[in-house]
Amino acid sequence: MTTVAFYDTKPYDRDSFQRAEHAAELGWCFHEFRLNSANAPSANGAQSVCVFVNDRVDRACLRTLAEMGVRHIALRCAGFNNVDLPAARELGLAVTRVPAYSPHAVAEHTLALLLALNRKIHRACNRVRELNFSLNGLVGFDLNGKTAGVVGTGRIGRITAGILRGFGMNVLAYDPMPSPEWARDTGVTYTGFDTLLAGSDVVTLHLPLTSQSHHLINAASIARMRPGAVLINTSRGKLVDTGAVIESLKSGHLSGVALDVYEEEEGIFFEDHSGEVLQDDELSRLLTFPNVIITSHQAFLTREALAEIARVTTTNIHRHGAGEAFLEGTVL
Repeated sequence: MTTVAFYDTKPYDRDSFQRAEHAAELGWCFHEFRLNSANAPSANGAQSVCVFVNDRVDRACLRTLAEMGVRHIALRCAGFNNVDLPAARELGLAVTRVPAYSPHAVAEHTLALLLALNRKIHRACNRVRELNFSLNGLVGFDLNGKTAGVVGTGRIGRITAGILRGFGMNVLAYDPMPSPEWARDTGVTYTGFDTLLAGSDVVTLHLPLTSQSHHLINAASIARMRPGAVLINTSRGKLVDTGAVIESLKSGHLSGVALDVYEEEEGIFFEDHSGEVLQDDELSRLLTFPNVIITSHQAFLTREALAEIARVTTTNIHRHGAGEAFLEGTVL
């Protein structure tokens, strides 16, 4: 039986993974803390480790894991920027991920954020709970006829674009590897990045974090955005320069921002800090703006997505233990 050291465990993780195919054939050791080089010895006796977005799987961590006999790093997410892949290759460690668990979940959350931000749902809900039924300050705008810019047209970006088209929006798209046939079939127009920024009322990000995309949204790119535009990010936190966004909100250049991700999530997101003083000054400042909505990296959190994440991950762990090929498209 393959033993799995499972990190950053939440109740919904334990439930979905223990229900997955092959789960009964694996030995689970669930840890609530995040994996890093200091606590990597906790994986002693495991052949595979299962990690999430905020586990820090750097060279030092991987070296310790390899020394203890771990041979497989199973990411239960699509992103892999928290894993030192060159070091994993050098150490002979297999690395897998879940490239597409439910693109609909993230795309639908993107629209939920946009609608809530635009129609001031968060503010209206708080007012009504206090028996304040006034409408002052709650004016939004019709999405119909406006222009949305979709940055990144992978599976999530394409589904998001389709939903936006369903609202009657014009959709511009930017991707280094465009799909002209898809764009033609869905009525989407590919443009350059600067053209998209200048022409969009709403800009939504759907691309991976790389050295080229780090702080893609910064002071210079925000300045090229249409005054009064709305920014949505449900992709990776470090795509956005938080300080630049704060300045644009203070100046009024951006009329609203909705984030499901944040560039310094580690130690904050996925945890309950309600009884503490938040030590992150930039996040604290963002939370003061009435035209900002932040959710805690929950765009993926649907029953369907959790089930698919567990299915793909447990199948890969089972296959690795049996010496079989991984599921197609999951190997890094």
